[in-house]
Amino acid sequence: MSILSSEKILVANVPVSPQHYIDGKRVNSANSFEVISPIDETSLGSVAAGGADEVHAAVAAAKRAFPEWAALGPKGRGVYLRRLADVIESHIEELAIVETTNNGSLLEASRLRVMKRGAHNIRFFAEWAEKLEGECWESNGVQYQVKYQPTGVSALITPWNAPFMLTTWKVGPALAAGNTIVIKPPEWAPFTCSLLADFAEEAGLPPGVLNVVQGIGEEAGAALTQHPDVARISFTGSSETGRIIGKVAAERVVPVSFELGGKSPLVVFADSNFDLAVRTAVGQYDNAGQVCLAGTRILVQEEIADTFLEALKNAANNLILGDPRKPETNVGPLITREHMERVKGFVERAKAEGATVAYGGNVSEDVGGLYFEPTLFVDIPAHAEILKEEVFGPVLTLQTFRTEEEAIAMANDTEYGLAATVFTGCEERAARVGSAIHAGTVWINTFFARDLKAPFGGSKKSGIGREGGNWSFEFFCDITTISSRVGSFTKK
Repeated sequence: MSILSSEKILVANVPVSPQHYIDGKRVNSANSFEVISPIDETSLGSVAAGGADEVHAAVAAAKRAFPEWAALGPKGRGVYLRRLADVIESHIEELAIVETTNNGSLLEASRLRVMKRGAHNIRFFAEWAEKLEGECWESNGVQYQVKYQPTGVSALITPWNAPFMLTTWKVGPALAAGNTIVIKPPEWAPFTCSLLADFAEEAGLPPGVLNVVQGIGEEAGAALTQHPDVARISFTGSSETGRIIGKVAAERVVPVSFELGGKSPLVVFADSNFDLAVRTAVGQYDNAGQVCLAGTRILVQEEIADTFLEALKNAANNLILGDPRKPETNVGPLITREHMERVKGFVERAKAEGATVAYGGNVSEDVGGLYFEPTLFVDIPAHAEILKEEVFGPVLTLQTFRTEEEAIAMANDTEYGLAATVFTGCEERAARVGSAIHAGTVWINTFFARDLKAPFGGSKKSGIGREGGNWSFEFFCDITTISSRVGSFTKK
């Protein structure tokens, strides 16, 4: 491996290092891979492709840095993490344009919300760790105390649809807990994670505390999850990849936290706020449908179904499909040619199985090769694949129900359980339905509300574990119970 600390490429005129970041240094690899912008399918440059050697170096660096980082305690680590959050906030504009150029997400959303959330993630967990004292109580003459202890090196593997925000979601609690980390960015969108390494250096994080190894999942990702010195694995991505990682982790009895796929229901009762429900339904096309939380299965009560369908059609017709850098754009491109073919395959198979296209259903060739029209299927056979599997594209289905019981049964008729959204004007019904749906998060008359104090994660095929508040630290920490006989000490 050779150190190339000064070589950078320009991504939307922002200098970004294409190298790994290991032990406080930029490190190159013998191999590389090309990164393509989904906006126009042009090359953004080649980045270093890591494998077992780079992963070993990064984990070794993190292991060396761990004792000193852990010994700082929550307050000492908080100084560095608050500084990191400040650095992120000073680079919002660069982060936003780089991520949009890299993964095709809407620039306005990145600038106004998503990148700021990255700084919030870091700062929130730094502050929460300082409050995490652990419980203490006395029972039958014995005093019990619960301690949250750092565990060692954490492997953080992040997805391409919101790489910076979802990386900081893991980085914040892992570092605040006292662990050191190795990040494996998504190969389709690695650049904002590379910038995060620069920000960590600017914030003064000690070498080895935060490391970034770029590469293909089957190479860098596999080497990282198999490494014997990794104490925790946090992964966000597909259920299929989650199963592979889970098998490897099980062999070494390494705790895992998985946020996986979704096939979430969006349930609309006749007594709901109709306009709000329609706006929320059409909002599921956000990020070209490349959102694991998206309510892609729209379930509407029969008496309002026809009116709802017409309103949804009108709302979808007003969406602008195009360049995500333009403020008027509502729906941008799919991430890669490979992913486009996957989405097209789902649409074609749905048609072949007898589902009816209410609108959309085609690639928008006049806009570009990776732009797929917002699409809605109706009159779908109950056995159809489109109702069962995650498409991860701008494709929704609409079904109708008669009763509350039928709505609950349809909402739960999936192997996934990441999220659900329910619209109703009845508070009692909201409580009943919200409790009956099997999902990690159920939103009532709102969507995408996310407070970091609340637990977040998936049920069933959608994941293992919860993130947020104490739940994050229960994963990233070893929890120790210290039991002492009261009155047994003769000295202080």
